[in-house]
Amino acid sequence: MRIAVIALGKIGLPLAVQFASKGHSVIGVDINQNVVEMVNRGHEPFPGEDLLQENLATAVANGTLRATTEYGEAVPQADAVVLVVPLFVDDDARPDFGWMDAATTELANHLTPGTLVSFETTLPVGTTRNRWKPMLEQGSGLAEGKDFHLVFSPERVLTGRVFADLRKYPKLIGGLSEDGARVAKDFYEAVLDFDDREDLARPNGVWDLGSTEASELAKLAETTYRDVNIGLANQFARYASEQGIDIYKVIEASNSQPYSHIHRPGIAVGGHCIPVYPRLYLWNDPAATIVRSARETNAGMPDYTVGLLEGVHGNLQGQVVVVLGAAYRGGVKETAFSGVFSSVSALESRGATVFVHDPMYSDEELANYGFTAYTQGSTPVDAAVLQADHADYKEWMSADLPGIRTLIDGRSILDATRWDGVTVRTIGRPLDQSTSGDWTGGRER
Repeated sequence: MRIAVIALGKIGLPLAVQFASKGHSVIGVDINQNVVEMVNRGHEPFPGEDLLQENLATAVANGTLRATTEYGEAVPQADAVVLVVPLFVDDDARPDFGWMDAATTELANHLTPGTLVSFETTLPVGTTRNRWKPMLEQGSGLAEGKDFHLVFSPERVLTGRVFADLRKYPKLIGGLSEDGARVAKDFYEAVLDFDDREDLARPNGVWDLGSTEASELAKLAETTYRDVNIGLANQFARYASEQGIDIYKVIEASNSQPYSHIHRPGIAVGGHCIPVYPRLYLWNDPAATIVRSARETNAGMPDYTVGLLEGVHGNLQGQVVVVLGAAYRGGVKETAFSGVFSSVSALESRGATVFVHDPMYSDEELANYGFTAYTQGSTPVDAAVLQADHADYKEWMSADLPGIRTLIDGRSILDATRWDGVTVRTIGRPLDQSTSGDWTGGRER
């Protein structure tokens, strides 16, 4: 097949490489000339995606993948076009379709008969049918369901492990017609491989949900569930701490029963998905009070965590505080909706002098975010807040932050016994247990 992939970002490029690895002819489209040039040289434009560099180099060398900035080179006569352009959402849950509208307009201008168009960007329910279908028909002069087929098939992968996730999880599709869904099923079966999953009620593979709306809601539901679950865990943690209860022991005990799946509390919920997609859901369903409450709870956790520091340490005015971790989660070089921003703001609002450290970022990169970088073991500090659960921090000790008196572990990964003379407080643990050092690290989120 001839396949076009629009937007060669952290999801789109691995998808293009995956399609090419199955022997199809793939052209990727991106507005960033530098990305296009790097892809055409066989060099990954962003680090950290497992197997991307070697698979990309192989695809380019084999001639099955190339990139361009021109839709006219990729879209005409394509058997399938997969679009993974970012959708942005503001704090009031209003989606900003600007980039997607521009990409869809360009796609429509070059669309030819016989093409399957699949949107993989997470969308509010009804967007595929009510926004993209008329836009594509008007721009192309073609009729959906007759001249081309339009489906929604959400990406369900995490950056860093895209290729593994593509195999692990069922590929969800929803069409505007039975014929469109059938074409989409055939397409994805030809470009993906699936692991055997005995835990699933039906075989792993391409699952047709019956409509674009059902497929859109499935992606919103699975991510919103996680945000709500984490919000509940955070509320449990705050209450447990007030009552002198270790919430982690409670969660372990509760989850020993097969119908309980309580997630872990923490300083922040970040990334492109979990903080964003509940707001897309709320755009369609503003009466969803549970979703709104969970989002507010999770958004308030950085300020709550800084409040814990203030309660233990005392007045933060003029105190030097280091935030450990700019990334939104450990092991990932990505700051999308990271708790670092709210944590720094909360500290500065209390008069603290704030530094940020992250082993994955250079001082210059941190400065570009407006942060003052901290060098491990350099200047004295008064306190620290662990924001990202990088593995490196598990090995840190008092000498790495000279002069430190108070440390807030926002991810429950630190061993307090390594921090001589330091008061260590963990979200969801009573103060006396927070300083005992008798626990091990938590699960990444």
